[in-house]
Amino acid sequence: MTKRTKLEPRTKLTAPSVPCGSCPYRQDVPSGIWAKHEYDKLPGYDGETWEQHPGIFMCHQRDGQMCGGWLACHDPRHLLALRLASADVDASVLDYKTEVPVFESGAAAQAHGLRDLAEPGIKATKMITGLLGKRKRTRKRRVR
Repeated sequence: MTKRTKLEPRTKLTAPSVPCGSCPYRQDVPSGIWAKHEYDKLPGYDGETWEQHPGIFMCHQRDGQMCGGWLACHDPRHLLALRLASADVDASVLDYKTEVPVFESGAAAQAHGLRDLAEPGIKATKMITGLLGKRKRTRKRRVR
């Protein structure tokens, strides 16, 4: 019979100090850098609390952190996902603030993101290339 040990405290989910440089909620991120299904998730958090998607929107770049743009766009105190996962979320995210301009809603961020999806511009193409390179490097590290 194994001896029971004291449970280690779980690490609570946090948010970055600013939304990442490719955040779909940021107004200064070029249109069309993410796949359509990623942009289609954004309006799911716009409604009344009881209408919202119940899952936490995680950062696309920072493993294990919530999306700062998501928190800045929506009032964290009214996000259903945060209420449902309150035991796993650091309380500081409820007062999340950033100086980085984000869209006023998930629907506005989605519309911006989808606008150039078929033909991303030069800035978007450079950002996509950078993201793909980062993804490739991350996968290589995991394989080793």
